[in-house]
Amino acid sequence: MKRTFIGTIFTLTLCLFTTLGFSQSKEIKIEFLGNCGLYLTDGTTNIYTDFPYKSGAHGYMEFDESELDSIKENSIFIFTHKHSDHYSKKNLKKVIKEKGGTKYGVSNISELEELNKTLNDFEIKAFKTKHKVFGINFRHYSYLITWHGKRIYLSGDTTNPETIGKIKNIDLAFIPYWLYENAKEENIEIDADEIGIYHLHPAEIKPAEKFFKDKKNEHPLTEQGKIITIELQTE
Repeated sequence: MKRTFIGTIFTLTLCLFTTLGFSQSKEIKIEFLGNCGLYLTDGTTNIYTDFPYKSGAHGYMEFDESELDSIKENSIFIFTHKHSDHYSKKNLKKVIKEKGGTKYGVSNISELEELNKTLNDFEIKAFKTKHKVFGINFRHYSYLITWHGKRIYLSGDTTNPETIGKIKNIDLAFIPYWLYENAKEENIEIDADEIGIYHLHPAEIKPAEKFFKDKKNEHPLTEQGKIITIELQTE
C-alpha cells in the first residue's frame, strides 16, 4: 500500500462549499485545524475530530496554543485513534478541565454511536479500519456522520479503501492521499460529491497543489483555518 503524496489548493468554490457567513439553520460549517483535525458545527452542536493533537508531532502540522483557547465549551471530541498526530491526552485533559466536553474514540465506540439519542438530526456510524505501522496493527476507526441529511466521511489514517468503497452517496469525504491512491490502484470508486485530502506533511503541500490543480471534485487541505460549508436544504 502506498503512503506517499502529491496534490493542490483547496479552492472550495463549488456549490457544495462556500465561505459566506454561517447561519445555524442553513449550513454545516467545517474548519480545517491541521492533520486530520476538524471543527464541525451546525450552530448548536460543536464537534472536534482528531483534535487536539500534539502540535508538530512526527513532523506534521503545528498549531498555535491559542487554538486550544478557541475551542468551544462542552464540545464533543471524536478520535480515530491515539497516535500523537491525532490525539494529545495532555491537551485534551487541559481543554476538558477548563471548558468541559466529552471524548469518544476506540474505548467507547458504542457510546459514540448512541449520540443520535441526544443530538438533533445526527447519526454516526463507526467502522473498524486497518492502520498498520511497522508491522503492528493499531486500534483505529473511521466514521460516517449523517447530520441534517448530509453524509460526511472521516477516514483517519487507514490505508484500506474497502470500507469507503462500500459507502454510497457521500456528500463530503475526508481522506489522506495514500487512501486516495490505493483506491485508484485497486479500482475502488469513492462515491463522494467532494473529496478533501487531509493529513498532509508540510513538505507535501506544494506537490499536492500541483497534482490536484485541475481536479474538479478532489482538493487537498493545505491551509489551516480554511472554512468549508455544506449548504442544507431549507423549506
